[in-house]
Amino acid sequence: MNQLSMINETTPVNIPHHTYKRECRYTRGINIPLADIEKILSELDNEAHIYFEFHNIAKEIKQGTLLNGYAGLASTISDYYKREKNMEIPELTNGRDFYVKIV
Repeated sequence: MNQLSMINETTPVNIPHHTYKRECRYTRGINIPLADIEKILSELDNEAHIYFEFHNIAKEIKQGTLLNGYAGLASTISDYYKREKNMEIPELTNGRDFYVKIV
């Protein structure tokens, strides 16, 4: 099985979280191609989609966008890559905060 790697930042990446009205600081993240994130998001059930919007309200899903990650999104991304691409992302689901950059 192939492996996707987390990116460890030397300088924190700040991403606005409009619901919390503050910026979240991340020291790790993952790059996900636009086509993959579109498929991942299209597979979310209604409740999961609402929770995604809670964390990423009004964020455009396009190349260059930075998204706030959370445990549910980590699991969804991990499951997608295992199922569709036969890839693992071992550090993604360890409960630590992360960001997603759409590439």
